[in-house]
Amino acid sequence: MKILLRYIRPYGAFMLLTLFLKFAASMMDLLIPSLLAKIIDDIVPTGEVSQIFWRGGVMIGCAVISVTTNVRANRMAEVSAGGMTRQLRHDLFTKITCLSARQMDEITVSSAVSRLTSDTYHVNRMLARVQRLGVRGPILLTGGMLITMTMEPKLASVLAAALPFIILIVWVVTKFSIPVYARQQKILDKMVRVLQENITGVRVIRALSRTDYERERFDEVNEELAKIEQKAGRISSASGPATTLVLNLGLTAVIIAGAYLVQKGETGPGAIIAFLSYFILILNAMLGITRIFVMCSKGMASLGRINEVLEEPEAMQVSTRPAVELPEQAEAQTSPHSVEEGSGKNSPILEFRDVSFSYNGKGDHLSHISFTLKRGESLGIIGATGSGKSTIVNLLLRFYDVDEGSIWIGGRRIDTIPYPELRSMFGVVFQNDYLMAASVEENIDFFRGFSREQIREAAGYAQAEAFIREKEGDMDARIAVRGNNLSGGQKQRIMIARSLAAKPEILILDDASSALDYRTDAKLRKELGQHFRNTTTINIAQRISSIQGADHILVLEDGRCIGYGTHGELLQSCAAYQMIYELQMGQREEASGDER
Repeated sequence: MKILLRYIRPYGAFMLLTLFLKFAASMMDLLIPSLLAKIIDDIVPTGEVSQIFWRGGVMIGCAVISVTTNVRANRMAEVSAGGMTRQLRHDLFTKITCLSARQMDEITVSSAVSRLTSDTYHVNRMLARVQRLGVRGPILLTGGMLITMTMEPKLASVLAAALPFIILIVWVVTKFSIPVYARQQKILDKMVRVLQENITGVRVIRALSRTDYERERFDEVNEELAKIEQKAGRISSASGPATTLVLNLGLTAVIIAGAYLVQKGETGPGAIIAFLSYFILILNAMLGITRIFVMCSKGMASLGRINEVLEEPEAMQVSTRPAVELPEQAEAQTSPHSVEEGSGKNSPILEFRDVSFSYNGKGDHLSHISFTLKRGESLGIIGATGSGKSTIVNLLLRFYDVDEGSIWIGGRRIDTIPYPELRSMFGVVFQNDYLMAASVEENIDFFRGFSREQIREAAGYAQAEAFIREKEGDMDARIAVRGNNLSGGQKQRIMIARSLAAKPEILILDDASSALDYRTDAKLRKELGQHFRNTTTINIAQRISSIQGADHILVLEDGRCIGYGTHGELLQSCAAYQMIYELQMGQREEASGDER
């Protein structure tokens, strides 16, 4: 509830005005039956037509004021509910973008999507409905009860006898509906995940003729969601008929009792008609309050899921402890950014010291990894799928914190470097990177404000300028969503140009040249060697030809280092590297022979 008050507070005055308008409209509604009773019982018998018209005009005026203020208040309720939901959605999105990778793994992307969409929608409906009926319903209920008790206490006692049953119905529905709605949202998370996977992998699904299988997967989760929705619907829908039944039974009792009182002369027909009008107002008020409780059940369940994200503790904060320098880096007193361009390879910049890490805390995905890179040196990392290559990238960018050991950059522990400074050191091409539906220039610039000359220069280094010039519009040529109008090699070259545009201190290429032919790959490595001599490069690759010229090569297997050294040293000392070399170079020679 505290989180809700935080978003209500800025709209407090606006909401009070809305509630005042609702109060005024409700009072007009309560006044009309009393005027009607006065006309029937007191004025009609006297035959004073002018009094009938005058009081009838007052009734019409009350009705006009009620309709006008209700419409205005309803619009204001939607405005304030929309504003509160907009801010809530903004804060939720901001929080999600600030979550650590480990926290995001626990929440899952599909759940984050449904919390940002359907959950915030339910909260919006709750806020709007409470403002629209939250005052009107209780006032009509309370006011109607007070007036009827003053008008005809005997008849009001019949009505009052029905209230405990209605309260019991509302309590039971609320108690059982909130857990069901919470479970419904979790199943919705599953459906969003399945849908995401299908949309993302639609080409693979069609290529492997797995459309029927994926349809069955979707049907299964869709059926599960439908069942839980039916269950939630059965619980919530029971409140309306049950409440109506109780109130209609009470109405029947009121009519019978009223007829008996009229026959005895203890009350007049006008009072009975007014009483029935009040009874209808009370009936509608009770049904409105029941709908509020149903909507609040959905809204509170969704708000609880949203609050789980907003209350996530801030993980992976920048440490304030002094960054103890490494012995061999004692002379490196400044950050990597302050090292002069001509300092060459003499300045140590990066070190992994006995690093171990696990994504799930059960088994090490990296185990006791150590290496050191000086400024301008290059490291090639090779290994089988799942050996931990991309995990090193995740740790370097501090998407995750190490479990054991430490990472040092420029003589500073990585957890003491502020995130903007840390991330600005790197240029990175991820294994599963993406392109926007925008121009070539916008994809390379990525909102960093580079000039077209800088962007074209980066494209030239990445071997992308030639095919860019061939496109209609050159740098202004449009790229489709996820780069679907580009080949795999063209996509990779655009993304490499993006990473080179900022002339980073540390360049990470995570399997970034897998779609490039050998000639283009060789030209790219030559450009990097000529124009980025002082950039420390980490190249993760499946091809030995992409890393054999690196100063150091790290061979991984199941998260462990099984070889470290130069290309020549590993050919002599590492059996796994030797086997990869023989397989790849042999295949390449066979291919060359076939072409000849």
